[in-house]
Amino acid sequence: MKTVRLGIIGVGFMGARHAEQILAGAVPRCELAAVCSQAPEQMARFPQARPFERSEDLIRSGLVDAVLIATPHYAHTSVGMDALRTGLHVLVEKPISVHKSDAERLIAAHTNPRQIFGVMFNARTDPYYQKIHDLIRGGALGKIFRANWTITNWFRPDAYFASASWRGTWAGEGGGVLLNQCPHQLDLFQWLLGMPQRLRAFCQFGKYHRRIEVEDDVTAYLEYDDGATATFVASTGEAPGTNRLEIAGDNGRIVLENDSLIFARNEISASQFNRTTTELFAAPPSRVETFSFSGHGLQHVGILRNFTEAILDGAPLIAPGAEGIHSVELANAMILSSVRERTVELPLDGAAFEKCLQQLIAKNAGA
Repeated sequence: MKTVRLGIIGVGFMGARHAEQILAGAVPRCELAAVCSQAPEQMARFPQARPFERSEDLIRSGLVDAVLIATPHYAHTSVGMDALRTGLHVLVEKPISVHKSDAERLIAAHTNPRQIFGVMFNARTDPYYQKIHDLIRGGALGKIFRANWTITNWFRPDAYFASASWRGTWAGEGGGVLLNQCPHQLDLFQWLLGMPQRLRAFCQFGKYHRRIEVEDDVTAYLEYDDGATATFVASTGEAPGTNRLEIAGDNGRIVLENDSLIFARNEISASQFNRTTTELFAAPPSRVETFSFSGHGLQHVGILRNFTEAILDGAPLIAPGAEGIHSVELANAMILSSVRERTVELPLDGAAFEKCLQQLIAKNAGA
């Protein structure tokens, strides 16, 4: 195989963007062979590709080697499982599934190691987050003490939720800011820090938006098994919003905000200075290192190129599909914690959240 023949299932906003990038030649050795949508007018935008109204027909057409799934969230699981079981390579838009149990089913369908299964976590291509990842994994920060991420620059007006009937509903979307806007940040949080042992979250549902059922404001507190703690704050109702990540460790503090990455590096670790100093109000001396980059990486194009290279050249995936479950689990756990008004232990009981989600769907269907 010299070229990957790609089919895009779902050519709404994101699917159409991916199709346009491929047709513009931004993804070498990848050709748009087919598109699938229940809206003929959406497919008509891409006359170069064979149109299909049903994903099953596209998957079994023999025209594609791989599919990119950009449907509404719930279909990610069923369409992804069908494509994997048919032998195609699969790239799924975030989130890979609405809830953990579905994510487990999708991942379990990937049984052939020669099939490439990836997730569209394009933020992993950002050099700022890659640098933080390298600093943490390389030990520059030492033991992690605390992390805070305030990510409230996801503002969405009512018109956004009115643009499609499935938006802002438990039955159509399965969640709000955590499942739609913040999978990238939740993925990066666990990619940088690992999964917490427990969390307590406070979600507000439809706080800022009329006629939506799902969470649009979240504050969560996370605890890790090594004693580290973290907070995660997200909203789609604040303007202007904030995107500020702070990670404090034994050897200093990292802050990323407004395209500025600053590492205040301690000359002596905090723990060592704490044990050895005889001064009452002293603190370890530190020096500031600043990192800047010309952009935020290749983003979606980078993931598409990497997916193509994984199929054709055996390149390692930037975002393997199996890792997509972590952001889903964090989102589910935060919603479950808020609904039950108590701390939730991780790993999450996927069946418990699935039951909770069905209750939320039923409750709002009768409203």
